[in-house]
Amino acid sequence: MPRIVAQRSDTLPALAEVFREHGYEGASLALLTKATGLGKGSLYHFFPGGKEEMAAAVLQHIDAWFETNVFSTLRRPDDPHAAIAQMFQAVEKYFLSGRRVCLVGAVALSDSRDRFGEAVRSYFQAWIDALACALMQSGRKREDAFLLAQHTVAGIQGAIVLARALDDTTVFSRTLGWLENQICQPSAGRPACETGPQTQ
Repeated sequence: MPRIVAQRSDTLPALAEVFREHGYEGASLALLTKATGLGKGSLYHFFPGGKEEMAAAVLQHIDAWFETNVFSTLRRPDDPHAAIAQMFQAVEKYFLSGRRVCLVGAVALSDSRDRFGEAVRSYFQAWIDALACALMQSGRKREDAFLLAQHTVAGIQGAIVLARALDDTTVFSRTLGWLENQICQPSAGRPACETGPQTQ
């Protein structure tokens, strides 16, 4: 069935998959037009800045999804443990149990890192800050919360790589379960959530 593309946002899922599969440098115009079903002229109508604008829009789209489905819930949790559990559920679903590459992480490791450095940094920093916020609400001290948040995000990213390398989605699921168990250990007290420092 032909792809229906009525506006710029309709192209983003298809563009994202091309960048995931081929990387920024390998994502040729031929691949991008084929994935979206648009001709070169139509694609440039939506993205006058070309491939760089397409990639930037995809990264913004990913960031917006995580803001809506993960970060905002972690920052203002009615129940911090439930918010953290929801994060793990959303992550497992989004990354297809490790079958889907983390495009932001892939960009961070590629030669295109300098082009999109701020988008990459802000995505991961927002994730760490939001998770640390929920951890502080659950009773963790600030320093411990930010360190644990960093380790958790790093663990999720590593689990994606390992699951794909071994072609075994259970690696991803088991790692998420272990991480959730580690950070949801009971902790006394529930201090008010504060905006955390930028971790170094």
